[in-house]
Amino acid sequence: MIIVSYDFSSNRRRSKFSKFLEKYGRRIQYSVFEIKNSERALQNIEKEIELIYKPYFKEDDSIVIFYIGDCCKKKIKRYGNAVHEEEELIFFK
Repeated sequence: MIIVSYDFSSNRRRSKFSKFLEKYGRRIQYSVFEIKNSERALQNIEKEIELIYKPYFKEDDSIVIFYIGDCCKKKIKRYGNAVHEEEELIFFK
């Protein structure tokens, strides 16, 4: 499973990104989506972020992708302002 959390200063960009994520998973919080394990979906999401959203990030914009389970070697991918946050997180089961 993949959890995508995001925060954009622009309402328009935030709405566009949430509609994009709805194609791949379900909303579990206002700005948090659960995406089923799919390498293709993950590649599409990361490509969209890199090409469409990342070039227009403002100071407070951020996206964080959490890779839950054994699906991926990386555990967290951060974009925008989230890059400056601490790397270590603790997950409870």
